[in-house]
Amino acid sequence: MASAPDTVITQPPRVAVIFPGQGSQAVGMTSELAELYPQIHDTFAEASTALGEDLWAICQNEEQLNQTQYTQPALLTASIAIWRIIQDKLDKKPLYLAGHSLGEYSALCAAGVISLTDAVKLVHKRGQLMQEAVVGIDTAMAAVLGLEDSRVETLCEQATEHVDNAIVGAANFNSPGQVVISGNAAGVTAVIDKVQNTGKKAIPLKVSVPSHCALMEPASQALAEELATIKFDQATIPVIQNRHARIETNVQSIKQALTEQLSEPVLWSKTMQELADKQINILIECGSGNVLSNLAKRQAQPIASYPVDKPARMDKLMEVLS
Repeated sequence: MASAPDTVITQPPRVAVIFPGQGSQAVGMTSELAELYPQIHDTFAEASTALGEDLWAICQNEEQLNQTQYTQPALLTASIAIWRIIQDKLDKKPLYLAGHSLGEYSALCAAGVISLTDAVKLVHKRGQLMQEAVVGIDTAMAAVLGLEDSRVETLCEQATEHVDNAIVGAANFNSPGQVVISGNAAGVTAVIDKVQNTGKKAIPLKVSVPSHCALMEPASQALAEELATIKFDQATIPVIQNRHARIETNVQSIKQALTEQLSEPVLWSKTMQELADKQINILIECGSGNVLSNLAKRQAQPIASYPVDKPARMDKLMEVLS
Protein backbone atom coordinates (compact mmCIF):
# COMPACT_ATOMS: atom_id res chain seq x y z
CA MET A 1 0.00 0.00 0.00
CA ALA A 2 1.30 3.46 -0.85
CA SER A 3 2.39 5.71 1.98
CA ALA A 4 1.08 9.23 2.35
CA PRO A 5 3.38 11.94 1.03
CA ASP A 6 5.14 13.80 3.81
CA THR A 7 6.81 16.79 2.21
CA VAL A 8 4.91 18.21 -0.77
CA ILE A 9 1.26 19.25 -0.91
CA THR A 10 0.40 20.22 -4.47
CA GLN A 11 -3.25 21.18 -3.82
CA PRO A 12 -4.63 23.94 -1.58
CA PRO A 13 -4.44 22.66 1.99
CA ARG A 14 -7.60 21.14 3.40
CA VAL A 15 -6.72 20.56 7.03
CA ALA A 16 -8.18 18.37 9.77
CA VAL A 17 -6.77 17.97 13.28
CA ILE A 18 -6.71 14.59 15.02
CA PHE A 19 -6.13 13.90 18.71
CA PRO A 20 -4.54 10.69 20.05
CA GLY A 21 -5.90 8.45 22.78
CA GLN A 22 -4.61 6.55 25.76
CA GLY A 23 -1.38 4.72 25.09
CA SER A 24 0.27 7.67 23.36
CA GLN A 25 1.23 9.37 26.64
CA ALA A 26 4.94 9.73 27.41
CA VAL A 27 6.86 10.95 30.44
CA GLY A 28 7.82 14.58 29.89
CA MET A 29 5.40 15.06 26.98
CA THR A 30 5.27 18.68 25.74
CA SER A 31 8.42 19.60 27.74
CA GLU A 32 10.35 20.73 24.66
CA LEU A 33 7.44 22.84 23.44
CA ALA A 34 7.06 24.35 26.91
CA GLU A 35 10.50 25.96 26.56
CA LEU A 36 9.24 27.94 23.57
CA TYR A 37 5.50 28.37 24.03
CA PRO A 38 3.88 29.75 27.21
CA GLN A 39 0.57 28.14 26.18
CA ILE A 40 1.88 24.81 27.49
CA HIS A 41 2.38 25.81 31.13
CA ASP A 42 -0.66 28.10 31.05
CA THR A 43 -2.90 25.24 29.91
CA PHE A 44 -1.47 22.80 32.44
CA ALA A 45 -1.95 25.37 35.22
CA GLU A 46 -5.60 25.88 34.20
CA ALA A 47 -6.31 22.15 34.05
CA SER A 48 -4.47 21.43 37.31
CA THR A 49 -6.49 24.07 39.15
CA ALA A 50 -9.72 22.57 37.81
CA LEU A 51 -8.78 19.03 38.82
CA GLY A 52 -7.00 19.80 42.07
CA GLU A 53 -3.99 17.77 40.91
CA ASP A 54 -0.62 18.91 39.57
CA LEU A 55 -0.89 17.47 36.08
CA TRP A 56 2.51 18.79 35.01
CA ALA A 57 4.15 16.89 37.89
CA ILE A 58 2.13 13.80 37.00
CA CYS A 59 3.51 13.97 33.45
CA GLN A 60 7.02 13.65 34.90
CA ASN A 61 6.12 10.57 36.99
CA GLU A 62 5.75 7.38 34.97
CA GLU A 63 3.90 5.42 37.63
CA GLN A 64 1.27 8.10 38.12
CA LEU A 65 1.01 8.96 34.43
CA ASN A 66 0.14 5.37 33.57
CA GLN A 67 -2.74 5.21 36.05
CA THR A 68 -5.87 5.51 33.92
CA GLN A 69 -7.55 8.19 36.02
CA TYR A 70 -4.45 10.40 35.59
CA THR A 71 -3.47 9.36 32.07
CA GLN A 72 -6.70 10.66 30.64
CA PRO A 73 -6.70 14.25 32.02
CA ALA A 74 -2.92 14.56 31.51
CA LEU A 75 -3.11 13.53 27.85
CA LEU A 76 -6.16 15.70 27.19
CA THR A 77 -4.36 18.68 28.74
CA ALA A 78 -1.25 18.07 26.64
CA SER A 79 -3.38 17.87 23.50
CA ILE A 80 -5.27 21.08 24.25
CA ALA A 81 -2.04 22.89 25.12
CA ILE A 82 -0.63 21.97 21.70
CA TRP A 83 -3.96 22.81 20.05
CA ARG A 84 -3.72 26.34 21.46
CA ILE A 85 -0.32 26.76 19.82
CA ILE A 86 -1.65 25.43 16.52
CA GLN A 87 -4.64 27.78 16.65
CA ASP A 88 -2.30 30.75 16.83
CA LYS A 89 -0.23 29.48 13.89
CA LEU A 90 -2.96 28.48 11.40
CA ASP A 91 -4.37 31.09 9.04
CA LYS A 92 -7.76 29.37 8.98
CA LYS A 93 -9.67 27.00 11.22
CA PRO A 94 -9.30 23.31 10.41
CA LEU A 95 -12.26 21.96 8.49
CA TYR A 96 -12.79 18.98 10.80
CA LEU A 97 -11.61 17.51 14.10
CA ALA A 98 -11.53 13.90 15.29
CA GLY A 99 -10.00 12.02 18.19
CA HIS A 100 -9.17 8.39 18.84
CA SER A 101 -11.07 7.10 21.91
CA LEU A 102 -10.04 9.47 24.73
CA GLY A 103 -8.87 11.84 21.99
CA GLU A 104 -12.51 12.46 21.10
CA TYR A 105 -12.82 14.46 24.33
CA SER A 106 -9.81 16.55 23.27
CA ALA A 107 -11.48 17.15 19.90
CA LEU A 108 -14.75 18.22 21.52
CA CYS A 109 -12.86 20.53 23.88
CA ALA A 110 -10.95 22.03 20.94
CA ALA A 111 -14.26 22.55 19.14
CA GLY A 112 -15.68 24.50 22.08
CA VAL A 113 -18.29 21.86 22.90
CA ILE A 114 -16.93 21.37 26.42
CA SER A 115 -14.68 23.62 28.50
CA LEU A 116 -11.20 22.49 29.53
CA THR A 117 -12.27 22.71 33.18
CA ASP A 118 -15.17 20.33 32.63
CA ALA A 119 -13.24 18.11 30.22
CA VAL A 120 -10.38 17.28 32.61
CA LYS A 121 -12.82 16.51 35.42
CA LEU A 122 -14.92 14.37 33.11
CA VAL A 123 -12.09 12.24 31.74
CA HIS A 124 -10.62 11.83 35.23
CA LYS A 125 -13.97 10.42 36.31
CA ARG A 126 -14.15 8.36 33.13
CA GLY A 127 -10.82 6.76 34.01
CA GLN A 128 -12.02 5.96 37.53
CA LEU A 129 -15.25 4.42 36.24
CA MET A 130 -13.34 2.27 33.74
CA GLN A 131 -11.02 0.98 36.45
CA GLU A 132 -13.88 0.28 38.86
CA ALA A 133 -15.82 -1.66 36.21
CA VAL A 134 -13.19 -4.42 36.07
CA VAL A 135 -12.12 -4.76 39.70
CA GLY A 136 -11.40 -8.44 40.35
CA ILE A 137 -11.57 -9.36 36.65
CA ASP A 138 -8.54 -10.66 34.75
CA THR A 139 -8.60 -8.53 31.59
CA ALA A 140 -6.57 -8.15 28.40
CA MET A 141 -6.24 -6.42 25.05
CA ALA A 142 -4.30 -7.44 21.94
CA ALA A 143 -3.55 -6.05 18.48
CA VAL A 144 -4.45 -8.42 15.64
CA LEU A 145 -2.37 -7.85 12.52
CA GLY A 146 -3.01 -9.01 8.98
CA LEU A 147 -6.64 -10.17 9.15
CA GLU A 148 -9.73 -8.56 7.65
CA ASP A 149 -12.03 -6.77 10.10
CA SER A 150 -14.86 -9.23 9.53
CA ARG A 151 -12.58 -12.19 10.19
CA VAL A 152 -11.50 -10.74 13.54
CA GLU A 153 -15.12 -10.14 14.49
CA THR A 154 -15.95 -13.74 13.62
CA LEU A 155 -13.10 -15.07 15.76
CA CYS A 156 -14.33 -12.97 18.69
CA GLU A 157 -17.87 -14.31 18.26
CA GLN A 158 -16.59 -17.89 18.14
CA ALA A 159 -14.55 -17.43 21.31
CA THR A 160 -17.49 -15.89 23.13
CA GLU A 161 -19.77 -18.77 22.12
CA HIS A 162 -17.44 -21.71 22.66
CA VAL A 163 -14.99 -20.77 25.44
CA ASP A 164 -16.23 -20.89 29.02
CA ASN A 165 -16.84 -17.42 30.49
CA ALA A 166 -15.14 -15.71 27.54
CA ILE A 167 -15.89 -12.04 26.89
CA VAL A 168 -14.10 -10.52 23.90
CA GLY A 169 -14.82 -8.18 21.01
CA ALA A 170 -13.23 -5.84 18.50
CA ALA A 171 -12.33 -2.61 20.29
CA ASN A 172 -10.47 -0.47 17.74
CA PHE A 173 -10.63 -0.74 13.96
CA ASN A 174 -7.40 1.23 13.53
CA SER A 175 -6.42 0.64 9.91
CA PRO A 176 -6.81 -2.08 7.29
CA GLY A 177 -5.13 -5.12 8.79
CA GLN A 178 -4.96 -3.76 12.35
CA VAL A 179 -7.76 -4.46 14.80
CA VAL A 180 -7.42 -4.28 18.58
CA ILE A 181 -9.47 -6.77 20.61
CA SER A 182 -10.55 -6.32 24.20
CA GLY A 183 -12.20 -8.36 26.95
CA ASN A 184 -11.41 -10.75 29.76
CA ALA A 185 -8.23 -12.82 29.68
CA ALA A 186 -10.06 -16.02 28.74
CA GLY A 187 -11.66 -14.43 25.70
CA VAL A 188 -8.64 -12.52 24.45
CA THR A 189 -6.32 -15.51 24.91
CA ALA A 190 -8.72 -17.70 22.94
CA VAL A 191 -8.74 -15.25 20.04
CA ILE A 192 -4.95 -14.88 20.13
CA ASP A 193 -4.68 -18.67 19.78
CA LYS A 194 -7.12 -18.66 16.86
CA VAL A 195 -5.25 -15.84 15.12
CA GLN A 196 -1.91 -17.62 15.49
CA ASN A 197 -3.48 -20.72 13.97
CA THR A 198 -4.14 -18.67 10.83
CA GLY A 199 -0.46 -17.74 10.62
CA LYS A 200 -1.11 -14.09 11.47
CA LYS A 201 0.08 -12.10 14.49
CA ALA A 202 -1.75 -11.12 17.68
CA ILE A 203 0.29 -8.98 20.06
CA PRO A 204 -0.83 -8.61 23.70
CA LEU A 205 -0.95 -4.97 24.85
CA LYS A 206 0.14 -3.64 28.23
CA VAL A 207 -3.02 -1.94 29.45
CA SER A 208 -4.79 -1.79 32.79
CA VAL A 209 -8.33 -1.45 31.44
CA PRO A 210 -10.01 -3.30 28.52
CA SER A 211 -11.53 -0.38 26.64
CA HIS A 212 -14.44 -0.49 24.20
CA CYS A 213 -15.90 -3.88 25.10
CA ALA A 214 -18.88 -5.30 27.00
CA LEU A 215 -16.96 -5.17 30.29
CA MET A 216 -17.25 -1.38 30.10
CA GLU A 217 -21.06 -1.32 30.08
CA PRO A 218 -21.35 -0.47 33.82
CA ALA A 219 -18.88 2.38 33.30
CA SER A 220 -20.84 3.52 30.25
CA GLN A 221 -24.06 3.75 32.24
CA ALA A 222 -22.36 5.70 35.02
CA LEU A 223 -20.68 7.99 32.49
CA ALA A 224 -24.08 8.86 31.03
CA GLU A 225 -25.10 10.22 34.43
CA GLU A 226 -21.94 12.34 34.58
CA LEU A 227 -22.48 13.67 31.06
CA ALA A 228 -26.03 14.71 31.93
CA THR A 229 -24.67 17.20 34.47
CA ILE A 230 -22.22 18.94 32.11
CA LYS A 231 -23.02 21.84 29.80
CA PHE A 232 -22.24 21.14 26.15
CA ASP A 233 -22.26 23.87 23.49
CA GLN A 234 -22.54 23.72 19.73
CA ALA A 235 -19.27 22.84 17.99
CA THR A 236 -17.37 25.67 16.31
CA ILE A 237 -15.62 23.04 14.13
CA PRO A 238 -17.35 19.77 13.11
CA VAL A 239 -16.17 16.73 15.10
CA ILE A 240 -16.34 13.24 13.62
CA GLN A 241 -17.11 10.95 16.56
CA ASN A 242 -15.93 7.37 17.09
CA ARG A 243 -19.28 5.66 17.62
CA HIS A 244 -20.60 5.91 14.06
CA ALA A 245 -17.69 7.72 12.33
CA ARG A 246 -19.97 10.68 11.68
CA ILE A 247 -20.62 14.23 12.82
CA GLU A 248 -23.35 14.47 15.45
CA THR A 249 -25.27 17.71 15.11
CA ASN A 250 -26.96 18.19 18.48
CA VAL A 251 -25.81 18.06 22.08
CA GLN A 252 -27.86 15.03 23.08
CA SER A 253 -26.50 13.00 20.16
CA ILE A 254 -22.93 14.00 21.05
CA LYS A 255 -23.44 12.85 24.64
CA GLN A 256 -25.09 9.62 23.51
CA ALA A 257 -22.17 8.87 21.20
CA LEU A 258 -19.72 9.45 24.07
CA THR A 259 -21.72 7.15 26.33
CA GLU A 260 -21.83 4.32 23.80
CA GLN A 261 -18.20 4.84 22.78
CA LEU A 262 -16.99 3.44 26.09
CA SER A 263 -18.34 -0.06 25.42
CA GLU A 264 -18.45 -0.02 21.60
CA PRO A 265 -15.55 -0.12 19.11
CA VAL A 266 -13.64 2.90 17.83
CA LEU A 267 -14.23 3.15 14.08
CA TRP A 268 -10.97 4.90 13.27
CA SER A 269 -10.52 3.48 9.76
CA LYS A 270 -13.99 4.72 8.85
CA THR A 271 -13.22 8.10 10.40
CA MET A 272 -10.10 8.36 8.24
CA GLN A 273 -12.09 7.34 5.18
CA GLU A 274 -14.67 10.00 6.00
CA LEU A 275 -11.92 12.62 6.06
CA ALA A 276 -10.52 11.32 2.76
CA ASP A 277 -14.00 11.53 1.24
CA LYS A 278 -14.15 15.15 2.36
CA GLN A 279 -10.91 15.82 0.41
CA ILE A 280 -8.78 16.43 3.50
CA ASN A 281 -5.14 16.37 2.38
CA ILE A 282 -3.34 17.37 5.61
CA LEU A 283 -3.81 15.91 9.06
CA ILE A 284 -2.26 17.52 12.12
CA GLU A 285 -1.77 15.09 15.00
CA CYS A 286 -2.26 17.25 18.06
CA GLY A 287 -0.97 15.42 21.13
CA SER A 288 1.83 13.21 22.37
CA GLY A 289 3.71 11.11 19.81
CA ASN A 290 2.86 10.05 16.27
CA VAL A 291 0.66 6.95 16.63
CA LEU A 292 -2.17 8.39 14.54
CA SER A 293 0.19 9.70 11.87
CA ASN A 294 1.57 6.20 11.46
CA LEU A 295 -1.96 4.80 11.17
CA ALA A 296 -2.80 7.43 8.55
CA LYS A 297 -0.15 5.93 6.25
CA ARG A 298 -1.90 2.55 6.37
CA GLN A 299 -5.40 3.65 5.43
CA ALA A 300 -7.04 2.71 2.14
CA GLN A 301 -6.65 6.36 1.08
CA PRO A 302 -3.60 7.64 2.98
CA ILE A 303 -3.52 11.29 4.05
CA ALA A 304 -0.30 13.14 4.85
CA SER A 305 -0.20 13.50 8.63
CA TYR A 306 2.07 15.66 10.74
CA PRO A 307 2.65 15.21 14.49
CA VAL A 308 3.48 18.48 16.26
CA ASP A 309 4.55 17.41 19.75
CA LYS A 310 8.11 18.71 19.38
CA PRO A 311 9.50 22.02 18.03
CA ALA A 312 11.16 20.38 15.00
CA ARG A 313 7.90 18.67 14.06
CA MET A 314 5.98 21.93 14.52
CA ASP A 315 8.47 23.68 12.23
CA LYS A 316 8.06 20.97 9.59
CA LEU A 317 4.28 21.43 9.56
CA MET A 318 4.59 25.19 9.17
CA GLU A 319 7.04 24.69 6.31
CA VAL A 320 4.54 22.44 4.54
CA LEU A 321 1.72 24.94 5.03
CA SER A 322 3.75 27.98 3.97
